[in-house]
Amino acid sequence: MDMDHMHHDPGLRMEVNYAFARGYWYTIAGVVGALAAIRGINYLDAQQSQAWATATAVVREMSHPQYYIPVNGLRWATPLPLGRIIVLACYWVVIVYLMSWQVSKNDVYYWERIGYRNAWVTLTQFPLLYLLATKVNVIGFLIGSSHERLNWLHRWIARTMFVTATVHGFHFWTMWVRAEFLDYALQIMPLVKYGLAAWAILLWNVVTGIVPIRRLSYEVWVAQHVLTSIIMLWLLHKHIPSNARWLLWMSISFLVFDRAMRWVLLLWQNVRLRPQGTECQGMKHLGHRVVARAVGQATTVVTIKDVHFKWKAGQHIYLWVPRLGPFEAHPYTIACAHKLEGACCCNSIQLVVRAHSGFSKRLHEYATKNSGSELTGFVSGPYGVPPKWDIYETLVLIGASTGASFVVPILESIAAAQKSNCTRRVEIILVARTSQEIEYYVERAEEAGRMVRAKGVGARSLLDQSPQTQATQTTSNPSRDQQQDAAAAQTVQTRKAVQATLPAARRQPPLFQSSSANTRADQTSRP
Repeated sequence: MDMDHMHHDPGLRMEVNYAFARGYWYTIAGVVGALAAIRGINYLDAQQSQAWATATAVVREMSHPQYYIPVNGLRWATPLPLGRIIVLACYWVVIVYLMSWQVSKNDVYYWERIGYRNAWVTLTQFPLLYLLATKVNVIGFLIGSSHERLNWLHRWIARTMFVTATVHGFHFWTMWVRAEFLDYALQIMPLVKYGLAAWAILLWNVVTGIVPIRRLSYEVWVAQHVLTSIIMLWLLHKHIPSNARWLLWMSISFLVFDRAMRWVLLLWQNVRLRPQGTECQGMKHLGHRVVARAVGQATTVVTIKDVHFKWKAGQHIYLWVPRLGPFEAHPYTIACAHKLEGACCCNSIQLVVRAHSGFSKRLHEYATKNSGSELTGFVSGPYGVPPKWDIYETLVLIGASTGASFVVPILESIAAAQKSNCTRRVEIILVARTSQEIEYYVERAEEAGRMVRAKGVGARSLLDQSPQTQATQTTSNPSRDQQQDAAAAQTVQTRKAVQATLPAARRQPPLFQSSSANTRADQTSRP
């Protein structure tokens, strides 16, 4: 069936569908442009007014509320935060308007009209779906957001498209059944079969995109997701008419651009025709020197040497080690905020990897058996657009286990900042099952604490460990008196946590002190 034919009905005319497709993308462009303008205003610190800062803070606070489902096995079903719900609701309003404008008329074209309209609404969303799936993300670059923070919208647009595609297919199917034309349509119109296959793949991707299924084997899920998404593009090429294929080519162009830029980035960061010598071994022609060190029974510290790119605290890279995973590249947060002191290379970055299964498990096993030996690895990135941490007066940083690799570099970036900033207080909370998991971060936090203290920034640190390994540690806070410190220490012992506060400059004790007496007292008080 060809969508090129014309009708006098306004709900079926091609110019109406074209106008809706253009209007949809004008709306997307307008929203992105507005967010880019807001980002530009936020970037100009000198021109910000108190009213603007207050307004943006209020909007952020309003977007945070979220209903949490604490039931084991159902936490993945926790609804979106309020801000994302509002964004999604606005998007659905636009889609419902496009689906319903002048289509609900009880005439001979009723089923056909709704079917055609929803075909265009579905196809119009395809480029945005693929654009949000890219890692070199144009939208993220303009609005100051990283690709992984936009991925939730990618999933929900796919679910929305599944609804509109189902409405499209249902109305054509019903029309053919009522006209006793279904069998004949399936025989003479191959495009119907291609459309059904594309709908089935979309259904498959929506179902397998649910968190519990993705977690069964993430590597397998990624491979099949990429493959089925490419197959769906081919099926759509066979299904849709030529006058609608510009939307299909728009989707393909986003994918090609993303892949091309990622390959350029990969080659630029990992290939050197003339390596510059260093005091050690110099850079490799291909890849980087990677050293993996096992820390405890499930943690691996990976040092990637001779990297020559800048990064910000909170960004991540993709690591590819052919010897351990020939076809696997995994994202890991960069666990340091700046050049590592004492590293025998031009510059190094560190990753902290928690062993679960697959690549991370193989990496830990290799580090355990081959301590100190080097591998050849390839990196891609850095990815992610973290916010400007120094524009906030108070920072509360929370990291669980290897999540500390995200928050500790933020503390280090505040400590190492050369320019004055707005930060006056930092609170960092680290949670771990064993002391071995966070021992590495505690040492770095102590060094960052000394630098923060020298700048007059107040800070407080809370460590929450498992009952088997936790110890009670206390220090002083310049902003509290002794009575408040005693009350705080008592509260921490009751919660079976470890609390440490940045010391006053005149005392110079370490950031984290261990007290065996307090540990024994805390263990004795447990039920």
